[in-house]
Amino acid sequence: MRNYESLYIIHPDVVGEELTAMVEKFQKVLTDQAAEIHKLDNWGARKLAYPIKKVERGNYIQTLFCAEAEVISEFERRLRLDEKILRFLTVRFDGEFPAVAEEVAADAVEETATEDVADSAEEEN
Repeated sequence: MRNYESLYIIHPDVVGEELTAMVEKFQKVLTDQAAEIHKLDNWGARKLAYPIKKVERGNYIQTLFCAEAEVISEFERRLRLDEKILRFLTVRFDGEFPAVAEEVAADAVEETATEDVADSAEEEN
């Protein structure tokens, strides 16, 4: 399975429970196809770089997930069919996700600190 990042922009008129339901709908599309979602982040309403269909703002949703290549075509097909999605982009992520890499680095620092404390305790004895 490969790592992917998907960012999609939802029409700004979609708010509250309707926005939550829409995000959950696309999350379910991924999980139904055995994709593993690592992070789902709602960036909120932001100004677009340029107007899309005369709309100048949009709700940005970022999803980091791990899936097979066939899952992407179905996920993007569903995004394309929904009229409330202004734009979307899915890219393959080489290596580990940044959050996963940060956790591994934090664990390594913690282990090093623990080893240093143990080494200094042995030197005192």
